[in-house]
Amino acid sequence: MLQKLLRFIKQPTSREIIINTIGNYLNVFFTAFWAFLLVRIMSPSDYGVLSVLLSISYVLANILDFGTTASIYSYLPNIFENKREKAYIFLKTIFTYQTVFSFIIITLLFVFFPYLDKLFFKTDASLWELYLTAFSVIFFIWQNYVINALNTTKKFLFSNLILNISNIIKTLFIFILYKFNLVNVGSIIFTFGILGPAFFFIILFFKKNNTILNVLKAKIKKEEFRFGYTFSFFIASQFSNLALRMDLFLLSFFYPRSPQIGYYGLSQKIILTILASITAVTQVLSPNFAKITSKIEAKKQLINGFLYLLIPAGLFIILYFTPEWIFNLFFTKKYSQTVAITHALSLAFILCSFLNLPFLFILYTAKKTFPILLTNLIFFIIVSIGCYFLIPFFGVFGPSIAIGFGFFVSLIILTYYNFIEYKKLPEN
Repeated sequence: MLQKLLRFIKQPTSREIIINTIGNYLNVFFTAFWAFLLVRIMSPSDYGVLSVLLSISYVLANILDFGTTASIYSYLPNIFENKREKAYIFLKTIFTYQTVFSFIIITLLFVFFPYLDKLFFKTDASLWELYLTAFSVIFFIWQNYVINALNTTKKFLFSNLILNISNIIKTLFIFILYKFNLVNVGSIIFTFGILGPAFFFIILFFKKNNTILNVLKAKIKKEEFRFGYTFSFFIASQFSNLALRMDLFLLSFFYPRSPQIGYYGLSQKIILTILASITAVTQVLSPNFAKITSKIEAKKQLINGFLYLLIPAGLFIILYFTPEWIFNLFFTKKYSQTVAITHALSLAFILCSFLNLPFLFILYTAKKTFPILLTNLIFFIIVSIGCYFLIPFFGVFGPSIAIGFGFFVSLIILTYYNFIEYKKLPEN
């Protein structure tokens, strides 16, 4: 048994997951530290506004991914290994189309953001804070694109290194802002959304300038964008991204500028930090699933994937049993209501870990997007309707019920499609 465990740990995939997990948890550490720091500086109401605006920018960055993440992980591994010049064309095409489409949407956001805030988000943020939030979206998009490209080509160490260097710079800048009494919603959005990514790109250029120049000189071929695959996954991913933000948005709708939003926003950030561990695992597993051609390979990758995904599932269980005094140590008693909210959400998100296993197989092995689209649509409907009706009765505890039920239904649907696609593979 011990020998099997050692062999498992020594596998290349295990080493890559260890590297990526350490890097992701350094990022988690910074996220937790920023929350630890900001809840001591900002009022719950201001922290709630910051949480909503940052959530909007993260959601938009995911929306304006346009499904390119799926294309990068599905097709780049084989292209990069066999045809380097074609890989540059692929990367240039993806970047160009994504950037052009994103600028169009962000321009519209600049026009309508103030009206959306008055109508729905109700943060009462200043105009420059709203515009700063919108402008930061393009930086998040470019940063996500680079991280996906580096991870797909097995550059996990480098991608995590430059990301966490930018995190150090953001942390130092927050201390400078604090020293000069300049910590507010706008300055923190600038730090997270513009300053940090800017340093990320500067370091990237100095270390990978030859690759960047080769990509920039490459041709653009629209067939490399794979509109059918990317667009359908784009639609599917939006339902998932929106569903995982509808809880905070609807809480903001029912309780505008309430401290409850700050409490829930902090709980959501704690959950999102653990979701980073799922990302660390799936980023490494995705290229492996893209190369599966038989049932034997599929079985091996599914078993490995299940074992690796036990790690984030276990973290959610640990979070559920984390005592109140640890929360108070990090976030002070001012945010004591966060404890019960976090415990409720951690139970709901345990299923999220295992949901990624059939997701990887269907998207990257079978290369089918309809099952993902159907599942995410149903998940969005369950969470949105559930939150809308449960929040008035259960307050900040309503979303955990809706999210947990949504994950349960999604797991059943994807497992069914996973079984169907698995049977289509040849034995060897």
